[in-house]
Amino acid sequence: MSQQDYPLPSHVPAELAVEFPLTTRKIGYVHPHKEIIPKLHQGRDIVYATNIFPVPPGGGWVVRRAEDLKHVYEDTENFIKKGNAQFASMLGESWDAIPTELDPPKHTAFRRALEPIFSPRRMAALEQKVSGRAEELIAKFKDKGHVEFIKEFAVPFPVSIVLDLLGLPQDRMDEFMGWEHNLLHTGDVEARRNAVKTLKDYLYEVIADRKKNPGDDLISNALTLESEGRKWTEEEVFGHCFNLFIGGLDTVTANLGWHFHHLATHPEDQRTLRENPGMIEQAVLELMRAYAAVTTIRICAKETELCGVTIKPGDRVALCTPLGSNDPEAFEDPTKVILDRRPAHLSFGHGIHRCLGAHLARRELKVAITDMLAELPEFRLKEGFEVPYLMSNVMHVDKLELVWDK
Repeated sequence: MSQQDYPLPSHVPAELAVEFPLTTRKIGYVHPHKEIIPKLHQGRDIVYATNIFPVPPGGGWVVRRAEDLKHVYEDTENFIKKGNAQFASMLGESWDAIPTELDPPKHTAFRRALEPIFSPRRMAALEQKVSGRAEELIAKFKDKGHVEFIKEFAVPFPVSIVLDLLGLPQDRMDEFMGWEHNLLHTGDVEARRNAVKTLKDYLYEVIADRKKNPGDDLISNALTLESEGRKWTEEEVFGHCFNLFIGGLDTVTANLGWHFHHLATHPEDQRTLRENPGMIEQAVLELMRAYAAVTTIRICAKETELCGVTIKPGDRVALCTPLGSNDPEAFEDPTKVILDRRPAHLSFGHGIHRCLGAHLARRELKVAITDMLAELPEFRLKEGFEVPYLMSNVMHVDKLELVWDK
């Protein structure tokens, strides 16, 4: 997608308009964190990216400094979430992905209802199940001496856990991942619209079934939730389930790809964690900082100024955590992974919209590294393998060929 696809808004200075290299929705072979992002930090504090979003108008402002990202995260009066993803509007509708597309005070009420479900204590109770799933997958390839890590672990490990939590069928995983790709990673507007409709229709069918046959799953639980002194409507339950689906089937997979790419190419860090497994929990946070993957969107609610530039109502502002988490003004030697660094990273967001599933994600990442290091000898990239990277609003290692000595 290029600047020519959609006209540049009249208030945007032409010299600030760029095609942003981290959201091309294409495969590339240049490491974004090591090679692209350091160059971006040598440029302007703010640019107008013509390709930040896959549907019209396509463009939006991007700030590079961590402090500016935090400012936008915290300013919930000028920078709002309502309609930021445009899933509903693509169908000519107005429902919200909950709580992602809510703003205060409604966001506060709905988030309060959800936080006990995703608390550290509740997520800790899942650790045995999470570890068991990891061990099942590792057992399938550990004696082979090689694995395509994304397909055989990074996708099925976290996705199967989320499907279990939602009570959705494991045998449709590939189909669900196809929907997810078109929801988040395509520039094809019609494919994205069809994916929204397909997922909406499917989730309403599931919700109708759970009303009649409730189970021990998050969708059944959502039907019992209350906010603002009343039970959630069916549309609100759907909006939350939609949010769980798109949020749960992508980001941990992305993180796993980046983390194991790092370990495979930095044997000294792999050895350190093998010898000091107590460091893994903290190392996960540093790896999340160094290889942050997610770019989210805010909508400008009223005219304001950001980095000396006038932002108009309706303008998108992109919160590119890969940029903010690798800001040399915020982190010393940001491209270097320091396993015991204690970073105040932005990978889960910041402020009131910090990722609701952060506790589960951290546990999954910790278990994955712990179990892989325990079950496999030292692994590395397959000789001659060129790593493909998907540049998107959630950046991925698209394929990762690992080998080890049997």
